[in-house]
Amino acid sequence: MRSFTVAALAATAALGGCASTRDASVVRTPSNCVDQTVQVYFEPFSSELTPEGRNVIKAAADTVRGCRVSTVDVLGLADAVGAPDANLELSKQRAQSVSKALEAAGLPAADFRITAAGDAGATTASGKSRPLRRRVDVALHVTR
Repeated sequence: MRSFTVAALAATAALGGCASTRDASVVRTPSNCVDQTVQVYFEPFSSELTPEGRNVIKAAADTVRGCRVSTVDVLGLADAVGAPDANLELSKQRAQSVSKALEAAGLPAADFRITAAGDAGATTASGKSRPLRRRVDVALHVTR
């Protein structure tokens, strides 16, 4: 009877160990290492980051901390108010401001691709201004 009890306890312990091993392999921590896209908005005629813009940049950098960031696409935009050349320069300055702020926020080293569109696409075919064009679009391309 004693050997039966010992065998039963050993079997229970072995099955319990299998069950816990099986459960551990099913439970996985979700990864934050996925592509991120954010938009940073600016005041009219300005390339200076707003406090809200700084918060967006900090949150984006924090989200991908510990991940491998392969590339960062930074696209500066401007609305249709003002001269096209001035808008192109303004969109370049906005893209540079965001790029510098991303690096300062601790974004992992990455290949930055910085472009500027100026006011291209800032109006509809009927000539109406598109809203919310005073911004920089940022795409963080992330891998594990």
